[in-house]
Amino acid sequence: MAHYNLATPVSEADIRKLRINDTVTLQNTLFGIRDATQIHMFDHGRKTRFDLSGHAVIHTAPNVRRVPVSSEFPAGYEPICIGTTTSDRMERFTRPLMAENGVRMIVGKGGMREGSAEAFTDLGGVYLAIIGGTAALETTWIEQIEDVDMDDLNPESLWRFKIKDFGPLLVAMDSHGGSIYQEVKSDVASKKEAVLKSLGIIS
Repeated sequence: MAHYNLATPVSEADIRKLRINDTVTLQNTLFGIRDATQIHMFDHGRKTRFDLSGHAVIHTAPNVRRVPVSSEFPAGYEPICIGTTTSDRMERFTRPLMAENGVRMIVGKGGMREGSAEAFTDLGGVYLAIIGGTAALETTWIEQIEDVDMDDLNPESLWRFKIKDFGPLLVAMDSHGGSIYQEVKSDVASKKEAVLKSLGIIS
């Protein structure tokens, strides 16, 4: 188990070093994305002007406040609360997000499924987990909303955040087929029968 401080964008080699239960702190840039963003990108063929290659995306629809454009708020938005949403329902977008846009890291909560695990292995990606209920803390790791694309989808726009010391985040799925979610599932399955017997539910 090791800790890595990664400044985005990163290379495939950087990602292949990571293993489940390692931790990562991100620097520089993080992109916010959610269901509607990806539906427009991959179901409707909408292109973003952002270069996501080598970057991390976080599953979020942030609470923001519109303010006058300034050096402090270059996109005209002030971050109020930028929390992470559950990733599972965006499962089908992992491979196209990586294959078509070059994304290397997905930040979310709750984990993803077999299709994402295969994409991470094939293309060199990881899932970085955040504990639910930490939105207030996450917001302190975001220095600025630098830019926004597809803002007609607000708050499910494509956000570009300037970040500092974003983490530590847990490597929950790696590029070598490792998944803490699968490990927990297997562990539960192996102990289930004994527990049920001890409770007298089965004989």
